[in-house]
Amino acid sequence: MDPVSSRLTTAAIWIGGADVVLRRVEIPELTDGEILVRVRLATVCGSDLHTVTGRRSGACPSILGHEAVGDVVAVGAGARVSVGQRVVWSVTVACGDCARCRSGRTAKCSAVRKVGHEPFHGDWPLSGAYAEHIVLPHGTATAVVPPGLPDSVAAPAACATATVMATIEAAGSVRGRRVLVAGAGMLGLTAVAACREAGAEVQAVDIDPERLTMAPQFGAVTADTDPVDIAIDFTGSANAIDAALRRLDIGGVLVLAGSVAPGPSLAVDPETLVRRWLTITGVHNYEPRHLGRAVDFLHRTVDRYPWYDVVADPVPLAQLGAALHRPPSGILRTAVAPQL
Repeated sequence: MDPVSSRLTTAAIWIGGADVVLRRVEIPELTDGEILVRVRLATVCGSDLHTVTGRRSGACPSILGHEAVGDVVAVGAGARVSVGQRVVWSVTVACGDCARCRSGRTAKCSAVRKVGHEPFHGDWPLSGAYAEHIVLPHGTATAVVPPGLPDSVAAPAACATATVMATIEAAGSVRGRRVLVAGAGMLGLTAVAACREAGAEVQAVDIDPERLTMAPQFGAVTADTDPVDIAIDFTGSANAIDAALRRLDIGGVLVLAGSVAPGPSLAVDPETLVRRWLTITGVHNYEPRHLGRAVDFLHRTVDRYPWYDVVADPVPLAQLGAALHRPPSGILRTAVAPQL
């Protein structure tokens, strides 16, 4: 039985630029495998900021927001979660049947849909987390959030932390390796902590000196110019990628995760790759296993790193526009609590 007393919810509809309007939206009847979640807290990912500033294209009007945590309040037949569970959910929704899904690349499903990226006037209007409720279609991976993990720490698992888990998997074993992380934002500092927990010696670089001052709190050592075994880039900057590539030692691996918008080409010398046995790979989004690993990692390290301190106190949904800006110094994520 659906415990929602009203079939209406409030959502912040993005209408272009940094403009949003609050609207009462009908909650649909759930079909097989669908999940209705009451959003507790949503953090503002950098990609949402890129959308509202025009750096990346996005469906408009739409309900943005894809880093969030909430309570399951209703489920369709066959759903794999239970009413009352606190969950995070994946950014991507996969069909499960196409060749890519069958090969284990569900994040690149041929018919992929994405939380917080779908048109409001389409067949999935409640697709974003900047609303009191969100509908998760069949094919959306979820992970149960354990007790003791605060909402502000759990929410980034749905994008930043899970993406980091995917990049580290792509890099291979980091234990005992020298790792360079380019970019000291939410993803970069999460990667620093995750690599440190896995037994790596980690350096961080960033053009923002204020962000770099936070890196030691997450386990980074002082950056130098010596060779490294693994480099992970979250900047998308051709200059940063070139600098990281030049620092790779024999057998080194470069993982690109920040190049999600058009930018300058990077010159790569094939002979250098061959003679130095170098590997360059890319990661975009993540698989369901990475979401589970993200929650486990945050739960294990909740008191070890200052996750609490890098997320701002949430604002109510009516003040979402104020949160759709670059966070202030010392903060990596602004946040919205739709139920405030």
